Amino acid sequence: MFADAEGYERFMGRWSRKLAPVFADFANPGGQDRMLDAGSGTGALSFTMAARDRQSQVAGIDASAEYAGYAASRNPFPGRVRFEVGDAQNLPFPDGEFDSCVSLLVFNFIPDPARALAELRRVTKAKGGISAAVWDYGSGMQMLRIFWDEAVRADRNAESLDEKHMKLCRGGELARLWKEGGLHEVREQSIKTTTRFESFADYWNPFLDGQ
Repeated sequence: MFADAEGYERFMGRWSRKLAPVFADFANPGGQDRMLDAGSGTGALSFTMAARDRQSQVAGIDASAEYAGYAASRNPFPGRVRFEVGDAQNLPFPDGEFDSCVSLLVFNFIPDPARALAELRRVTKAKGGISAAVWDYGSGMQMLRIFWDEAVRADRNAESLDEKHMKLCRGGELARLWKEGGLHEVREQSIKTTTRFESFADYWNPFLDGQ
């Protein structure tokens, strides 16, 4: 898992690229110079943030060397965006290094999200923003909901694997984590995006890549 960047692009990258601008509007870093993209994946959010503010410097960090390398090889902002391999739970940056931190579709995959949030808080300047988005796997992410409903209908043993059971994927959970992590002025809202599948094969084949 998380070892095939091309497979990820076919499966979830099409969503990340469409979601990144909507999430950026919510995060609203507002002209801040240095940003961290924690769990930068194949680079969709890092590139979006850099395109919105021509003065910004964006550091993307991801646990997958495959994803970080893929993003670096397609970087349209080589002077302002960089990618490296690292753990969000143990960030290789000094205190207060960034004006803001963002994270797209990754926080629910981090083994210890409270520790990761503490690290983001450590490397963010005082009064800086920390924002994250995850899928609503219970009902909101219909592309996956259709898959899991049918999988469980076909094999009841699949119920325990259903992504609706993942942490931080229901309303209020991220906000609660943020408040418990000591952040102030916490705001949570639903954001939506859609994409189009050209055929059933276009929908189904990316599942077979194992990402």
